[in-house]
Amino acid sequence: MEYLVISAAALFASLLTLFSGFGLGTLLLPVFALFFPLNVSVAMTAIVHLLNNLFKLALFGRYADRATVMRFGIPAVLAAMAGAWTLLWLSGLSPLTSYHIFERDFHVTPVKLIIALLMLLFAVIELVPAFDKLSFEKKYLPFGGLMSGFFGGLSGHQGALRSAFLIRCGLTKESFIATGVMVACLVDVTRISVYTAHFSLSGIGDNFLLLLTATASAFLGVFAGTRLVKKVTMRTIQIIVSFMLAVIALGLGTGII
Repeated sequence: MEYLVISAAALFASLLTLFSGFGLGTLLLPVFALFFPLNVSVAMTAIVHLLNNLFKLALFGRYADRATVMRFGIPAVLAAMAGAWTLLWLSGLSPLTSYHIFERDFHVTPVKLIIALLMLLFAVIELVPAFDKLSFEKKYLPFGGLMSGFFGGLSGHQGALRSAFLIRCGLTKESFIATGVMVACLVDVTRISVYTAHFSLSGIGDNFLLLLTATASAFLGVFAGTRLVKKVTMRTIQIIVSFMLAVIALGLGTGII
């Protein structure tokens, strides 16, 4: 069942990233969270996210602006380590509260509550039109790297902030894509190194084939999306996806998931 659901979700999520504006990690994390502990879900999502970005890097990497990668990427890497360590710390905290319904115990843990709030926050950022125009001057690139990297390390939510800071760097379309992908790869490698060094990897090692299947499905979703439509944003899909993310976030925040 996990293979079917997660592979379908990876394909669908990758397809939606071309239409809705949401990132692959934002859409795939809730699906992994339905089947695995949240910390393992973040790590598994990071692996699929990295492999998908490496695929993009192979296509666009030569266009990356090295100066921007350095100014934004180095702070992002350092902050990603801090974010990943924060996830480790949150994962070790005791539940905030517990309750009993229909002979089942539910626990509201700090890590689930924080991730749920971040999911809601970044869903709102992607959904509200006013945030489409959000951008920052080039001089704030190191600060943007810190913010994007930290949230990337904590929950994987890095794309929206990264784009807001890179958009005003005077990059060409190809350079903007390549620079963002290269920074995303640096953040993913950093956070995965922290996760694998400290998380129990039984959930990852035992499901390696599942990760490969999900990655292949994500690649297929990108290919199918480029064939189906050229329009990048579809408002109806954004609203539907935001509602779905809100439902999953509510489940995480209340301990049901």
